[in-house]
Amino acid sequence: MSDHHESSESNRWNKLLTTVAAVSFVTGLVVSFLKLPGAEILYLVSLAAGGFPVAIAAIHKLFKRKISIGLLVTIAALGALYLGQFAEAAAVMFFFALAEAFEEFGEARSQKAVAALLEKSPKIARMQDGREVPVEEVKEDEIVKVRPGDMVPLDGVVIDGESSIDEATITGESMPKEKYKGETVYAGTLNQSGYLEVKVTKTAANSTLQKIVTLIRQAQESRPEMQDFLDKFAGYYIPAAIGLAVLVATVPPVFFGEPFSDWFTRALILLVLACPDALVVSAPVAVAAAIGGASRRGVLIKGGRFLEVLSKTKAIAFDKTKTLTVGTPVVAEVVVVHGASEEDVVGDAAGIEKFSSHPLAKAIEDYAAKKVIRPHKMDKFKNVAGRGGNANCLVCDDKEHAIGNLQHIGASADTCEHVLPEVERLEGMGMTAVLVSEGKKVIGIIGITDELRSDSKSVIDALRKLKVTPVMLTGDNQRAADYIAQKVGISEAYGALLPEEKSELIIKLQSRYQRVAMVGDGVNDAPSLARADVGIAMGGGGSDVAIETADITLMNDAIGTIPYLLGVGQQTFRVVRQNVHGSLVVKGIILVLGIAGFIGLSVAVAADAIMAVLVVLNGLRLFNAGGREVAIINKRKEGLK
Repeated sequence: MSDHHESSESNRWNKLLTTVAAVSFVTGLVVSFLKLPGAEILYLVSLAAGGFPVAIAAIHKLFKRKISIGLLVTIAALGALYLGQFAEAAAVMFFFALAEAFEEFGEARSQKAVAALLEKSPKIARMQDGREVPVEEVKEDEIVKVRPGDMVPLDGVVIDGESSIDEATITGESMPKEKYKGETVYAGTLNQSGYLEVKVTKTAANSTLQKIVTLIRQAQESRPEMQDFLDKFAGYYIPAAIGLAVLVATVPPVFFGEPFSDWFTRALILLVLACPDALVVSAPVAVAAAIGGASRRGVLIKGGRFLEVLSKTKAIAFDKTKTLTVGTPVVAEVVVVHGASEEDVVGDAAGIEKFSSHPLAKAIEDYAAKKVIRPHKMDKFKNVAGRGGNANCLVCDDKEHAIGNLQHIGASADTCEHVLPEVERLEGMGMTAVLVSEGKKVIGIIGITDELRSDSKSVIDALRKLKVTPVMLTGDNQRAADYIAQKVGISEAYGALLPEEKSELIIKLQSRYQRVAMVGDGVNDAPSLARADVGIAMGGGGSDVAIETADITLMNDAIGTIPYLLGVGQQTFRVVRQNVHGSLVVKGIILVLGIAGFIGLSVAVAADAIMAVLVVLNGLRLFNAGGREVAIINKRKEGLK
């Protein structure tokens, strides 16, 4: 049986036992309240079900010379049983088991993303002589063939052929990249159209895709341990509580001749009250309420420590595509030259693009439909891989038409002095320039860009009000990055970044701002999502690896919830501190009074239970946390209407 299978079996059993403990404990409370027989049996069932995995784990750690909080909980529960306090024994163990299960919530999926990414990576390379071999056997400088529809097996340089490559796996960008002779291609990217021959420059172990996997693992392992107060306190609290209980049980009988049974009972009372049940519940209840409230707004938070980090976050790095933008190419501008009209340019372009499956073709066809421009009928279409296409128009006087980039149009038509400045202007605005020619002259240039999300600017404005600095990190070119950044109000933007470069920039931002969050959607964002203090993934259109690597997922793709998240983090952290400090103060008072003999077990247990109830009620307020930040976004949205 594999370790993974054994781990899965163990998790299933733990969940089942925790469920049995919960049902038995609640039923026992009801039966006890109704003064019906059988309550003690139900408490014992709850204690056994909830305590079994806790006790086993505590014993294992004890063999490794580690004193855990589970050991203290186990001793306290057994002490409560000795005193005949069945309900208290069951409550102590059940609350701890529930807290343990909650803390493991986010960790259960930590390795799924990397495994899935490796599973999707190319396994076979097609060699120049036609042989198919495992990618691990291919060496540098060997030639591999990449057919249309194939995944590029290894990083390399194109030595023959032209094609459009979908690099979303690496760059996260929605628009395919045109690849010609001398261009670099990456393992795991998709060849959409043409045939390529690629000279391998990196072995499988050193590919960019493998680097992404390695960076994710390293970043997860090197993530700063955001241990809360309880974890730090436990190192002193647990040994001290056990040691004090031993002293209370032995010193008076041995040195002062006091009755052993009385002081042993008092020591067990001390241990029962020292058990950090309210402390253990305080943070998980608050976090569970905050997570529950966030889930109603389509936000999945994978652990309570990320809320605390958000409360201290000073900068947020955004990917561009599918984060600040929709991720769908759209026509932003049509430039006409040589006396042509917009209807001529768009009609010709849409007519040719009907033969193409390129994402930019759909943007042009959609624009024609929006403008109610009928595409011109075309025939004799010829695709020029990676550059554009040619066709004969059955409507226009000049039959020969072409569409594509500057290199393609330059080979079939004259690009006059009016055309080049417009191409440079559009590209300077971060657009892709698509030229349309009729005969030997260019009649128009279509600027295609990615549509900005309607609430992107309001989110950036809200973040500035919260004194959080927004930054953009994108794999798109720098001019596109600058253009989008200017539109939304981001003053710091970095473009043309590979995944490892994004991750390196996150480290630099952390040195400036201490706590940095990252918002992204693609596989290329996964290393930086993991490297950031808290990673936020766009869930609706985001990749599985980004979602699983991230600490928080916006399942509805609503970036307007990010200011809300910061507010929830701040409020949750305040409530957790209130719960922890309040529990410590109350327990301290109870312990002193209990050791001194001023209060009995029933009074102490009642006071401890009241504190636990107050802790729960205080935590439940977080179901409605973050309302002020949501109001900021809604107000700004109304102002834009």
